[in-house]
Amino acid sequence: MGTLSHAIAPGLAALHHHRRRHGNGVFSSSSVSSSSRTSRSSSSSASRLTTKKKSSSVRVLAGIKHNNQRDLDFSDPDWKSKFQSDFEKRFAIPHITDVFPDAVPIPSTFCLKMRTPVIEDFAGGYPSDEEWHGYINNNDRVLLKTIYYSSPTSAGAECIDPNCTWVEQWVHRAGPREKIYFKPEEVKAAIVTCGGLCPGLNDVIRQIVITLEIYGVKKIVGIPYGYRGFSDPELAEMPLSRKVVQNVHLSGGSLLGVSRGGPSVSEIVDNLEERGINMLFVLGGNGTHAGADAIHTECRKRQLRVAIVGVPKTIDNDILLMDKTFGFDTAVEEAQRAINSAYIEAHSAYHGIGVVKLMGRSSGFIAMHASLASGQIDICLIPEVPFQIHGPHGILHHLKYLIETKGSAVVCVAEGAGQNLLQKTNATDASGNVVFGDIGVHIQQETKKHFKEHGVPVDVKYIDPTYMIRACRANASDGILCAVLGQNAVHGAFAGYSGITIGICNTHYVYLPIPEVISHPRLVDPNSRMWHRCLTSTGQPDFI
Repeated sequence: MGTLSHAIAPGLAALHHHRRRHGNGVFSSSSVSSSSRTSRSSSSSASRLTTKKKSSSVRVLAGIKHNNQRDLDFSDPDWKSKFQSDFEKRFAIPHITDVFPDAVPIPSTFCLKMRTPVIEDFAGGYPSDEEWHGYINNNDRVLLKTIYYSSPTSAGAECIDPNCTWVEQWVHRAGPREKIYFKPEEVKAAIVTCGGLCPGLNDVIRQIVITLEIYGVKKIVGIPYGYRGFSDPELAEMPLSRKVVQNVHLSGGSLLGVSRGGPSVSEIVDNLEERGINMLFVLGGNGTHAGADAIHTECRKRQLRVAIVGVPKTIDNDILLMDKTFGFDTAVEEAQRAINSAYIEAHSAYHGIGVVKLMGRSSGFIAMHASLASGQIDICLIPEVPFQIHGPHGILHHLKYLIETKGSAVVCVAEGAGQNLLQKTNATDASGNVVFGDIGVHIQQETKKHFKEHGVPVDVKYIDPTYMIRACRANASDGILCAVLGQNAVHGAFAGYSGITIGICNTHYVYLPIPEVISHPRLVDPNSRMWHRCLTSTGQPDFI
């Protein structure tokens, strides 16, 4: 096997191809996706919209159907029970007893009823576990989808069959279990942060360490600079304790450092064995999780008693099935500063235009939410919705209209938007991601050129706050999310689960098998109510 990045990159490339064809895990005709774009009361747009609505097809539930699932025969009266059975198999989370059926659980060492004896009655320790109702039953479940769509034509509808039948889908609830499968004194836990920076990394590291110590773990280490730290002899593991991590959440970045790529999966597992690590907590996005799943599979193949647990880290919020990922709220909040600066610059100049580029390689969640939150954006451009710069329906035509009517304009664009308009490059980064062209600079240059050709003076300001946003400290909302994710990662490992990741679904924390959340990136649905809300706020037309 080659390096980890090269081993994972082909799979991710296939996922990106799948995304471009099918969108947010949703199989739908292009007509449905296109019909969601609003237009500025033009008769031709209205005509296109009507035609597209007539041709709308059933959209399959996001994250529920992909290539390895059987095709359902809806004429079969038992299709619903078969679907549920298949769903349960796919979302069953791997457990240590799958490989070691004779593994004997022990009473949990995690109990918050009484941490230290305060009277003679508790001189022997805190009360028995039976008296503390803080554990999660292994059979507890969380409902994955909560909206009953009565029609496939409802805004944002996610349907399994043509009749939009309601089918319950339950996933495993996260939290501490009454029985655990690792003795704390025998555990050596390691934490690794991969990919790029994201607000909240230190918060998660801190909570993992603190929770491990509450269980009684004494040996906790950090692997420096991502997966690279498993192979580079110059990078020594970092001992971690509550004293070390106590205040790390007060600053941005990662205490352990980050990097992309790394050694082969086999080398990483060899290194885990050599170091005696039997719990590995991996913080990263889709590519990092693909690596974590490969490590988990290799550990099972070698019959190693190791728990591999992921914590989804992506500022883009593009992980399937989850309400949101940590760092996203902070990114949206920080983006307001850049947008407000662009607005002031544009509003203060004669024919001012502000262009702000935000993060979002394949999904436009940050751009969409930041635009909606600011109320200062006139045009929001995201990767999921195609657009033209030139022509009667292009961005420049609308900018001319805004300059004539408002005197200024502000554009917000996600970094992955409009890549089809830029010169293609074969360059890739260490993670195998294609290096994108700068759509923000392209829009800025084309805007200046267009208005100069028409003899209209404009003052175009371009702002790219990417690294300022990535490097900042997590806000309160993300701080809470990070704390709970870190705690539940430790609970999951001690419960004997491996090859899982932690997520928040419908405000509840759950364990999900890694393959189900990395099958393809989560995208903005152009037919969703949230995108419609953004369009209502900006008042932008259809740019096709």
